[in-house]
Amino acid sequence: MIQKNKSNKGAVVEKSIPVILFLITSVSILATIGILYTLISQSLEFFSRESFMTFITSANWSPYGAEPEFGIWALVMGTMKVVAIATVFAVPVGLGAAIYLSEYATERVRKIIKPILEVLAGIPTVVYGFFAINFVTPVLQSIWPEISLYNAISAGLVVGIMIIPMIASLSEDAMSSVPNSMREGSLGMGATRLETTFKIVLPAAVSGIIASIVLAVSRAIGETMIVSIAAGSTPNASLDITSSLQTMTGFIVQITSGDAAYGSSLYFSLFAVGMTLFVMTFTMNIISQWITKRYREEY
Repeated sequence: MIQKNKSNKGAVVEKSIPVILFLITSVSILATIGILYTLISQSLEFFSRESFMTFITSANWSPYGAEPEFGIWALVMGTMKVVAIATVFAVPVGLGAAIYLSEYATERVRKIIKPILEVLAGIPTVVYGFFAINFVTPVLQSIWPEISLYNAISAGLVVGIMIIPMIASLSEDAMSSVPNSMREGSLGMGATRLETTFKIVLPAAVSGIIASIVLAVSRAIGETMIVSIAAGSTPNASLDITSSLQTMTGFIVQITSGDAAYGSSLYFSLFAVGMTLFVMTFTMNIISQWITKRYREEY
């Protein structure tokens, strides 16, 4: 009798576990649906008041005043300038660190350096922001006096520092997963370690490396505190990287700090900018998955 009761309880537990796990999984799905609903519904309210074509084609972003203008390209260009500088700086450094850790560092050195890189990823971004404006910008001004206090260069460099651990760690994992037999075969054919790294290991791990770069760029696009502190709050659609600018996330921070009255066009522009940011990062993720799938099929 006791054995039968235990069997019944075990059967109930076995049947309930999939249901519980499904409910847990549904939380993320429902959260995504809720976020999309909020962004889309509030963005539609904004576009019922303002021209959609002006929003996506104009470079004049002056949302305050009697005749506000909402041209998203001023914020998009500010975001892209910071992201471009961060990418140009972070990709060579992060990839170089990954190559060293995977192909040249001893096991002892790897166990020391990799956790340090991962700790760097855990530093609060507000700290990075103050580091940019209090250290990086003064150093740049000592070399380049014309640069303003708020600029794209210092913000981009520090955003690049922030995403280096992501590129280095994920790329190193991808290269470490390449079978040693491929390295040994290359070395046995007379190739040097450098040739083996660039002609065997990197091509074999290219899907993981590209995925890490795209993920890091997506993280840079969505960065908030660094650009809010170090880049400024002046919408600027020019290619000038030495003067103040404003990114999409910087504008969102400015509006959520209480500058907009609830129900105003300025308030609803927050969601239109957020939707634009979502589309950009979503596109980056789609590109990452496509590239990863393509190169995995080839290798």
